[in-house]
Amino acid sequence: VQLVESGGGLVQAGGSLRLSCTASENISRFHVMGWWRQAPGKQRELVAILTGDGRTNYLESVKGRFTISRDNANNMAFLQMNSLKPEDTAVYSCYTLNDGSPLWGAGTQVTVFS
Repeated sequence: VQLVESGGGLVQAGGSLRLSCTASENISRFHVMGWWRQAPGKQRELVAILTGDGRTNYLESVKGRFTISRDNANNMAFLQMNSLKPEDTAVYSCYTLNDGSPLWGAGTQVTVFS
């Protein structure tokens, strides 16, 4: 299984970006889809997670600004990011559990400038 992210870029604070994750296989069998991020010099942190039954969980600092969704028919997951802040700058990676083993994509860079 491969996960490929897109949609990152350079955006001014207060702006929006929509990240996409395309899987090489049918994601309907993956109960969990999520997004992690890693900023330079910092540990990777879980940003958002969405289960197959629709439950979500968000990093406290992004609640109310970010929304995770998935499109099983097209094997995609998304992260809508609004009201972006400079501290959101990081490499964002798509994530799932493949037969119990964590799997990440290579990531897409998000840079927010003030």
